[in-house]
Amino acid sequence: MSFYLYVLAGIAGGILGGMGMGGGTALIPILSVLCGVGQDVAQGVNLLSFLPMSLVALSVHARKGLVKRAEALSFSVPALLTSALFSALAVALPTALLKTAFGGFLILLACFRLKSVLNFQKR
Repeated sequence: MSFYLYVLAGIAGGILGGMGMGGGTALIPILSVLCGVGQDVAQGVNLLSFLPMSLVALSVHARKGLVKRAEALSFSVPALLTSALFSALAVALPTALLKTAFGGFLILLACFRLKSVLNFQKR
């Protein structure tokens, strides 16, 4: 049964990653909640799977002319620096804190999404 959950996690991550929304939004909860993988391991798997997914998605978006290089570079450098810093921090933090922080992030994301949907329906 766990094989099918891993396949489901890969499909969900691929769908969201391909749309540029971050496959980890689905992949990490599926791996940690449904598959029983530790939060730290789920985050590591997400980072590893992100590399090929992002390369494929980037090439598709670039072929469609949807990538603006100058703008991408202006936020890529700070993103790389802070990701290095916070990945080192994440490794040092307890798994329970990582779970709580990621869960809080997902709740906050859901609230913003719900607000935008409700505002859209008012139009």
